[in-house]
Amino acid sequence: MLQAINLTKRFGAFTAVDALNLSVKSGEIYCLLGANGAGKSTTINLFLNFIAPTSGTARIKSMDVTDQKAQTKQLLSYIPENLMLYPNLTGWENLDFFCGLGGKDYSKDQLEQLLKESGLQPDFIHQRVSSYSKGMRQKVGIALALAREAEVLLLDEPTSGLDPKASNEFSELLLEMKEKGVATLMATHDLFRAKDTGTHIGIMKEGKLIEQFTSGEVSFRDLEHTYLRLNYNA
Repeated sequence: MLQAINLTKRFGAFTAVDALNLSVKSGEIYCLLGANGAGKSTTINLFLNFIAPTSGTARIKSMDVTDQKAQTKQLLSYIPENLMLYPNLTGWENLDFFCGLGGKDYSKDQLEQLLKESGLQPDFIHQRVSSYSKGMRQKVGIALALAREAEVLLLDEPTSGLDPKASNEFSELLLEMKEKGVATLMATHDLFRAKDTGTHIGIMKEGKLIEQFTSGEVSFRDLEHTYLRLNYNA
């Protein structure tokens, strides 16, 4: 579903992503770990076609995201660290607006149900987003992914700043989407969530993917030890 083939991005003399090769199949959650500047967010941005690769290819469902950007964008949803919603609109109104932009037409009841499925408390569905916590805003993002019937979910530090309860709820939603066959690529610093939620884990350093394995291959303690050893020689 998602594939990077020798994917490289340079900014002048700086190589942000260096000959990256990875794949994410339907129903998999691939967690990219790494320190700041490792290349995680740049990788996500390359799949989104926010930036063009210097060389190599990012593919979604075998389509090059640069050459077939309109087609690939129809297949995905993106949730960044800070999801931008209109604060003076309600969660329902935001969902209705963004669905309309994407050519999706849902009834009031259907949109309410999507927000409930995303874990948003019913009492907040028709309240302004300005009153929402970060976790609640992220749930609107999940509702939008459900509404778009996204086959691919790209996440950039989506649980950063969430309290443990909200982070756990977000992980549960990702697992539900996994069961629907969604392919998820998530950049994160959270080793616990990567181990607990991910099916596959990759560790990046200085733009290179230096280690990858399935989450079942390692214990959390081994993952933590490997991460620290590779990044900090600990």
